Amino acid sequence: MNSFLSWLYTHAPPCERSVFASVYGLYLRQYRYGGNGNALVEEALARDAWSPEQWSTWQQARLSFILDRAATRVPYYRDWWRQQVPEVSTGRRVAGNDAPWRRLANWPVLKKEVIRRQPAAFLADDLDARTLKTSPTGGTTGTPLLVSSSRATMQMWYALQEARIRRRHGVSRHERWAMMGGQVVVPVSRRRPPFWVHNAGLHQLYLSTHHLSPANAPAYAAALCKFAPTHLIVYPSSAAVLASEILAQSLSVPRPKVIFSNAELLLDSQREVISKAFGCPVVNTYGMGEMVAGGCECAAGALHLWPDAGIVEALPPAAGETAGELLCTGLVNPDMPLIRYSIGDRGVLAPEKCRCGLNFPVLARIEGRANDMLRTPDGRRVFWLNPAFYGLPVRESQIVQETATTIRVRLVPGDGFERAMEDEIIRRLQERLGNAMIITVEILDYIPRGANGKLQAVINRVVT
Repeated sequence: MNSFLSWLYTHAPPCERSVFASVYGLYLRQYRYGGNGNALVEEALARDAWSPEQWSTWQQARLSFILDRAATRVPYYRDWWRQQVPEVSTGRRVAGNDAPWRRLANWPVLKKEVIRRQPAAFLADDLDARTLKTSPTGGTTGTPLLVSSSRATMQMWYALQEARIRRRHGVSRHERWAMMGGQVVVPVSRRRPPFWVHNAGLHQLYLSTHHLSPANAPAYAAALCKFAPTHLIVYPSSAAVLASEILAQSLSVPRPKVIFSNAELLLDSQREVISKAFGCPVVNTYGMGEMVAGGCECAAGALHLWPDAGIVEALPPAAGETAGELLCTGLVNPDMPLIRYSIGDRGVLAPEKCRCGLNFPVLARIEGRANDMLRTPDGRRVFWLNPAFYGLPVRESQIVQETATTIRVRLVPGDGFERAMEDEIIRRLQERLGNAMIITVEILDYIPRGANGKLQAVINRVVT
């Protein structure tokens, strides 16, 4: 929506907001799924049965197309290759398998800051930029990136999601579903329900993550009962807050077929409480607004990466660490190709095939964002701090590094939390960070989300 329509939406009464949302939803439905959208879903489902050899052949052909296009049509990359290859700068044609850009390993690592500074330099120059849709990514920290794509690219991306997430788990976008995400669907200042909006165009009930509280939980539960979705797509940190209140207050909620996590790392504790409250499985998914990689859990519990979404490399872990930086080369978006893009996540790829039989790579472990780390006075970088809360009745937590030697732990306790457990959290963190760190615990009823509606697990306010 443009700024004027956004203003009208924000100031409209609840029933009219749902009309606005439904009309916009009709537009999005046509844009994302119209035309040959259904055929793209079926093609993606058919590729699920491909052998490793078939995937290798397809991926190599698609990668060659993306790399050729980026090296010859994208200003940023074309300028970079002109500096690397004299033949290019002098106008001599270098093509075919002899072109050095045909090898992915020859490409530089791409950092987010480079794209932020000059997003237009990553658009292919044979496109009319006015025909592209530009959207900000919903990253947990920093200024969002502006990612541009054509309608054809968006339809391919949403077809993969429909096939690999919904259809594989027995649901469809045509059914009623609920979303708990970061959009400000009702004014943050609102104190009475509804804290949601009906989007008939997408068969969706969109629930605000900015109004969750013990007092509002019954209204959320009642809205879900009335809407009766077959599945939910949720920020797990927010869904876990609601699920905890559902259990604590013995609220009635519908029993959907499945709940999918979205946009955040799904913790075991979050999966457990959400599944218990809603009486259904909670499935982990993986993806980002840059459209360079996607993934979803299989029935065996493995997080499979989609070979037709992108190629994911896991760099070797640094000394003393257990996961390496993930680099992604997108295969979906030829309009704004991103090559060996550092998405900010750290993880490990599994060396063996999953027992489910799917010939997709497996992301064996993901340890959150690369910026989800603390810096100790002796210069160490410490990641993966979730074990500090294992086995303790903590509903949600946030670790804030205020200075080089001070840490503040913000947490919302669950039933059975005792004062001695604060000391245990401090002890566990000092085991990882060292006794030089001064750690305090702050007890809250709710940890505020960022502007994107996400809970940032680690905040480092020290320049490192």
